[in-house]
Amino acid sequence: VKGYSDYEQLVGGVETLFGAGGRSIEEYAKSTGKSTTAIKKKYDVLMSAQKEVLSNANNAYATAGLSANNYMETVTGFSASLIASLGGDTKKAASYADKAIVDMSDNANKMGTDISLIQNAYNGFAKQNYTMLDNLKLGYGGTQSEMIRLINDSGILNEKIEDLDNITFDQMIQAIHKVQQNLGITGTSAKEASTTIEGSVNSAKAAWENFEAGVISANDLVDTFWTAAKNILNNLGQMIPRLGKTGMDVVESLSGKIGD
Repeated sequence: VKGYSDYEQLVGGVETLFGAGGRSIEEYAKSTGKSTTAIKKKYDVLMSAQKEVLSNANNAYATAGLSANNYMETVTGFSASLIASLGGDTKKAASYADKAIVDMSDNANKMGTDISLIQNAYNGFAKQNYTMLDNLKLGYGGTQSEMIRLINDSGILNEKIEDLDNITFDQMIQAIHKVQQNLGITGTSAKEASTTIEGSVNSAKAAWENFEAGVISANDLVDTFWTAAKNILNNLGQMIPRLGKTGMDVVESLSGKIGD
């Protein structure tokens, strides 16, 4: 009940930021004082953006090692600024938000930083606060001049800037993504979710939270747990011998019980 009630509340936040606030097309038209025909195109765009965010949230256990609830909690923390920086384009904002969250997770996995520190840094960037830029451990300090250097190093603007006066939040997201891509950080969360013990266990934990909220299929849940189990079992042969002779005795005892 707790898992689903949290999910329900967080979906409401996504509907407000990216969609039509949970309203039907008739209700939305009435709130704008226009006909359903006049607002249909905008309504469809809003619903498409909302659907994309919810889909990304439900799949975040595999792409970012986050449950749907954690994903939505993160996305609602900075998306108001992101949408504003994109001139109200919620569809584009949904794509940038997903890029930012996956980048946060990739950074945490690669650099060993608590993801909450990285989330706080992004929330700061959305408010023109760059003091936590060094939380990302990309070689840039926590100052405005260092954010300028990061953007220039990324090359996303095809020109050098000297200030951040005309730089929008979505451009900062693009710049950080490019720098992480150049450093080989991009994609580590998805890779670790299928190949490493810690990554696959974190993915399984997130999948379980999705199960509690009722937003994952039985097959996906089982596959995620099976991947974690395989990664653990496949590494037992390397972990146990490291314990020395006692470890080898354990291996021999286990082999007699479980066979090949």
